[in-house]
Amino acid sequence: MDPRTVLILSDDAEFSRQVVARWQSERAVPAFTVLGGDPKQGLDYASFDLTIVGPIRPDAGAPLLRAIDPGRKAVILFADVALPDSLGSQFPRVLVLRRHEGWPDTLLLLALEVLRRVDAVNRAQRAEHVNALLKCHATLGQYIIEMRHTINNALTSVLGNAELLLLEPGTFSAGVRSQIDTIRNMALRMHEILQRFSSLEKEMMFVEKQAAKEQRTQIQAAAVGQ
Repeated sequence: MDPRTVLILSDDAEFSRQVVARWQSERAVPAFTVLGGDPKQGLDYASFDLTIVGPIRPDAGAPLLRAIDPGRKAVILFADVALPDSLGSQFPRVLVLRRHEGWPDTLLLLALEVLRRVDAVNRAQRAEHVNALLKCHATLGQYIIEMRHTINNALTSVLGNAELLLLEPGTFSAGVRSQIDTIRNMALRMHEILQRFSSLEKEMMFVEKQAAKEQRTQIQAAAVGQ
């Protein structure tokens, strides 16, 4: 799995240092990007698994959160002072943490829980994508199986008539007999190719079982991650 990515935005360099230092004691440390608290033009905030907004200028809060777009990715807002009610109503999905004694531990626990939920959502989305792809393959496979019977019946007719024509050696010239023989041989070859699809139905059943198993695994993993 690719390393998690965490963006820290703050005008307080000590805050960013403390967050990174506290996380260093954990087994899995994400890739950090530390920037100031001003909105960054051209920065793809949604590319980060989690954004932590630390102490910033009071007038920069709303513009920065609008730039981050919390509806797309998880955002934790760390605040030294009480936030205006208007900020909470504008960004209801932002997780707010007030400064208190031992805040680095609380922030880390909250961040780890957020990332676990992000992982669960990503796994569920991957499972949904795989399931849709398998359904598409199953539909195509079913169509091929149905068409195999139809084509095989037509080839049986072609092959049978070619065989009957070749049983009358004096009726056709050598050139015509050669053409009929070619028709028979090509019909036989196509019949052999179609026979190779005989195991397709078994393979489809195996794929369906694997898909069901994968879906159960993903659901269990998502449940554990919640």
